Amino acid sequence: MSFSFMNPSAFFLLLAIPLFFVFRKVGLLKQVSFPITFADWKGYAFSWNDKLLKFSSGLSTALTVAAFLLTVISLADPVAHTQERVYTTRGCDIVFVVDTSPSMAARDIGGMLRIDAAKQAADMLAQNNSGAQYGLVAMGNEAALLVPPTSDLETFRSRLTSLNLGEMGEGTAIGAGLSSAIFHLAASKAPSKCVILITDGENNAGEIHPETAARLATENKITIYAVGIGTRGSVPLDYKDPYTGKEYTGYLDSAFDSRPLEKIALSSGGRYYGVENLQALSLALNAITKRQTVAQNYYLRNVNTQYYDEFILAAVLTFALSWIIRRFLLKEFV
Repeated sequence: MSFSFMNPSAFFLLLAIPLFFVFRKVGLLKQVSFPITFADWKGYAFSWNDKLLKFSSGLSTALTVAAFLLTVISLADPVAHTQERVYTTRGCDIVFVVDTSPSMAARDIGGMLRIDAAKQAADMLAQNNSGAQYGLVAMGNEAALLVPPTSDLETFRSRLTSLNLGEMGEGTAIGAGLSSAIFHLAASKAPSKCVILITDGENNAGEIHPETAARLATENKITIYAVGIGTRGSVPLDYKDPYTGKEYTGYLDSAFDSRPLEKIALSSGGRYYGVENLQALSLALNAITKRQTVAQNYYLRNVNTQYYDEFILAAVLTFALSWIIRRFLLKEFV
């Protein structure tokens, strides 16, 4: 990113600041004042000794100068120049299947809830690999597609962020979650397609067996990657039921058989990753994207962002704060 000014000649206005103080010093811009001395023939003249008022006066002056500087910068028309990639060929289509069952409320991934760690890692992956298209399936007792594969990263990230525990029920329908993702990937013309399943349990709900979903994935040339998230043993859990509002706090006996997940992943040409911390989760997702990398053609497009409005608003607010100090604290205006 780089910055430039479309109207740099506006900076000549900055010369007004030193000239103002020079003219004041030599008396050309002397303030009009009416001195009043409160003293008897042996008394002392009135002096302003209040430290708070002195500080407020100096602060007000500094704010006024800052407001002027911000105004000059805005008149210089600041512009930020960035480049973004515009892809002309398709990359990989990736659909995340995220477990939203209550056990994902276990707090054992670097002090984070399992689901929050999963959302953060997926979000980072999407930001760092803009050439792919991303989709999202929420999985619980049932499964539903929330975002079809899209290159609109803002839509994907927004829905990923708003994903809530328990919104799809309390079970873990792995077969249904995989099938939903596979169904929406099957018609894709992308040269590479994969499903990333993030769960902390075994299949215990739904009418579709995970192995059936794995066969569908193989038939449609879709690779499944399974990520088993969470530590083993007794882990703290904080869960709030989205429907009743009831809160549950306690400990979860965390353990599950990872072999079924390994089997469905390997049968489709993918891999299983067991992760117990956020770093391992990020490394697993990065490894998956490297395995699914597709060479893409792209060109760089220049993007210019103007900041005139932001600087002029800052100038107005700064000047207003200076006026408030002089009006209500220093009592300079009536």
